[in-house]
Amino acid sequence: MDSPAKGGGPGVRYQPDEKPPWPLAAGLALQYCILALGGIVLTVAIVIRSAERGEVYLAWAAFGALLVSGVATIIQAARLGRLGAGYVLTMGTSGAFIAVSVAALQQGGPILLATLVIASSLFQFLLAGRLSLLRRILTPTVAGTVIMLIAVNVMPFLFDFLDNVPEAADPLAAPATVLVTLGVTLAVMLRFTGPARLWGPLIGIVAGCLAAWFFGILDGHPVAQAMWVGVPVAGSPGIGFDFGPAFWGLLPAYTFVTLVGAIETIGDAVGIQRVSWRDPRATDYRAVQGAVAADGLGNLLSGLFATVPNTTYSSSVSIVEITGIAARRVGVCIGLIFCALAFLPKVTQLLLIIPDPVIGAYAMVIIAVLFMLGTRIVLQDGMDYRKATIVGFSFWVGVGFQSGQISTEGLSPFLQQMLANGMTSGGLTALLLTAFAELAGRRRVRMQTALGVESLTAIHRFLEDFADREGLAGETAGRLAHAAEETLLLLVGEADQDGRPGERRLRLTARTNAGGVELEFLAAGSEGNIEDRLAVIGGHVAEAPGEHEFSLRLLRHIATSVQHHKYADTDVVTVRVDPVTQPA
Repeated sequence: MDSPAKGGGPGVRYQPDEKPPWPLAAGLALQYCILALGGIVLTVAIVIRSAERGEVYLAWAAFGALLVSGVATIIQAARLGRLGAGYVLTMGTSGAFIAVSVAALQQGGPILLATLVIASSLFQFLLAGRLSLLRRILTPTVAGTVIMLIAVNVMPFLFDFLDNVPEAADPLAAPATVLVTLGVTLAVMLRFTGPARLWGPLIGIVAGCLAAWFFGILDGHPVAQAMWVGVPVAGSPGIGFDFGPAFWGLLPAYTFVTLVGAIETIGDAVGIQRVSWRDPRATDYRAVQGAVAADGLGNLLSGLFATVPNTTYSSSVSIVEITGIAARRVGVCIGLIFCALAFLPKVTQLLLIIPDPVIGAYAMVIIAVLFMLGTRIVLQDGMDYRKATIVGFSFWVGVGFQSGQISTEGLSPFLQQMLANGMTSGGLTALLLTAFAELAGRRRVRMQTALGVESLTAIHRFLEDFADREGLAGETAGRLAHAAEETLLLLVGEADQDGRPGERRLRLTARTNAGGVELEFLAAGSEGNIEDRLAVIGGHVAEAPGEHEFSLRLLRHIATSVQHHKYADTDVVTVRVDPVTQPA
């Protein structure tokens, strides 16, 4: 995912509620579509060809993916009731679902895929209504590990693509095509920034196709034979459900990937708000919930069409920041273009004739970036020996089960099928280890009050009770009280300085950890569920840390360490106080 910008600022030409001329909106929408079209169709091609389900079904799945992406993009922009963010968020097929979708097609065909996608969409509707569930179910450690394991699951399919050419082809055809595609793609992505970098994968695909044409492995006959307008109904598997053993074996993996996709959607929904307005605005959490709900609707529709699930494309944030055009009308035009392209089989075939070596090389770059996204999520809150143990052990458990090096003999067929998927086995391991570390540690205690000086008495009483229960020495308890008092005053001062109207709330959490005490102060506006805010923050913490100001006043005299993160209209301050060691 691209990092969200620090703010839209004066460069925003059209805000979401403004209406640019239709020709301008349609022209910019066409640029969005060109950037996203390849990813939407090629992801479907990777899944269907890896599962060896045939070109007829591939044509139907590509049609369904384009149509669903168009409808979901329109809903994201238009915001119908509780569905949609109300911003330009392009929807498209998700690479995170490649491995589990291939497994579903191999084990049960399109009907099993459809059943799993529909079931997973229900989780997103649940999360949209209660974002705080994310924080309790999926920590950054678990989410990052699952994303890293996606690469482990997908890469074997991609390696098979690299040398998949006709038997009569030149021996140099496959390696030369792969090298050209990789070389051009990586050169553009590493050399350029801004708009040029976004075009890197598309330029690489064009270069790879030119190389494939030179070696005679690019077959254009399907394009010539395809209709200009039509629906590939011959490939439709119909509507049905499959709740057999394969469904229950793959459901945990689909659930994990769906939750990871929800985290990405949350980040995109927050990021797009920060680049779409001329004047900075607090994050609208209803828009975040609407984005997740629209993502769930897109997956529900994907299931009905028996195609690969979709998600928001993070490039939407970068494009809005670069162009300065964030009008909802543009999002509606993007969706309409996708829907129109779905009924133009000849255009779709232009992408489906791309040779496997080109697709494999293109996907390798995308999956490599996805793997690094997983590591970034794992590291976002720092790394200690507990996290290192959980991530490292869980990752290699997933690799072991995925490769078959860890035997499942003697287990029930259900467990064998479930654990054979590396994302499921590794993700469950990370989830269990994280839960054990949380339960084995000291229990957190918390209080919630108004953010104001008048709350100081209640905070002191809360910390005195905490110190008594934990048996803290008098000096440590005193330092805790001083740290809490100073932090409260600074948060109150920041709220007044920022001109935030209305009552703000404070949630204080305390626990002992590794011999010291950790205090977490969360100050948030009065609107919305504070747990939902913390769930969003937990997945995508912070803008610019203001640690310097706190360090000068706290770290030097009272606290061992201080971390201060600002996020829209929410401040999170973590203070650690260790006992004073007496010199020998």
